[in-house]
Amino acid sequence: MTTSTDGDRKPYHHPRVRPDWLLRQREDIIDPDQPIIDPHHHLWHARPDRYLLEELVADVRTGHNVLSTVFIQCGSAYRTDGPEALRPVGETEFVAAIAAESETGAYGAFRACPGIVSHADCLLAEGIDVVLEAHIQAGGGRFKGIRHNGTHDPHIAPTAPPGAPPGLYRDSAFRRGFACLHKYGLTFEAWLYHPQLADLSALLRDHQDQKVVLNHFGGPLGVGPYAARKQEVFEHWRASIRELAKNPNLFIKLGGLGMNVNGFGYHHQVLPPSSGEMAQAWRPFMETAIEAFGTDRCMFESNFPVDKGMCSYPTLWNAFKRIAAACSADEKADLFHRTAERFYTLPPVA
Repeated sequence: MTTSTDGDRKPYHHPRVRPDWLLRQREDIIDPDQPIIDPHHHLWHARPDRYLLEELVADVRTGHNVLSTVFIQCGSAYRTDGPEALRPVGETEFVAAIAAESETGAYGAFRACPGIVSHADCLLAEGIDVVLEAHIQAGGGRFKGIRHNGTHDPHIAPTAPPGAPPGLYRDSAFRRGFACLHKYGLTFEAWLYHPQLADLSALLRDHQDQKVVLNHFGGPLGVGPYAARKQEVFEHWRASIRELAKNPNLFIKLGGLGMNVNGFGYHHQVLPPSSGEMAQAWRPFMETAIEAFGTDRCMFESNFPVDKGMCSYPTLWNAFKRIAAACSADEKADLFHRTAERFYTLPPVA
């Protein structure tokens, strides 16, 4: 496959949220008492649609028993002045204030963002320490770790410009910064596309004591040149996942397949997808990951509001519950809340 120039890389933007369209698909809630921690969502003022505490609470109150959440880096509310390296600390400050509002009890038992994951530039190498310490102070006990996005593909424009350079996780300066996380007891969110997963394997081989979670199944691509090669993509992805699972310090998030780059294209349908439709389409990915990692290293995630462009919150969690239907009660506890509790050291919800 030839490499495109940056100007040739096609964008696959996140679909806009269409509330009226989402309301065209309604379902009864499956197993409404199952405790849930949503370990992956975002908050922002406008991108292009607002998603703050009010919108998050509206989603989690649609019937599932979502008791707490983890906020994941998305470039919100960065500081606009001061040292460039410290500007991402503004995101932790922004989310900590939202978490404090949730902790007043104004929203009942629900607690938003007792876990916060923000950004620090691993390319700072040892210079990352001052940024990590500032995040820890700003988080007030809630700051859990960082995400440094490594997604790059020669055919697909970054969904969050400017994106990452190729081979970021192999860069020596990046690795020196990454190595600083362990001494603070912080986690790392790995976000790459499936052709890049060997880069994560190489990183993990050299840092076996660092807790890492792979976001969004490891980004199986289904658009551009990958759209006509779905079985080949799946086999490549499955082999990579099985290899990655050999690293006991690696966990995986089961979700994020509602992004445009994955190629399911639900946003083009007349009606939103049902939970049964999504469960059927996503089951091969889910079952592969759960078999490889075990439920004690897997956690369902919403990736809202990004995936809200393709499906509603209640339908998404219904799909997860359909996929987990054959699991034992203990395995379901892992998938829906216990793995997230252990990985992020969160208060137990059940």
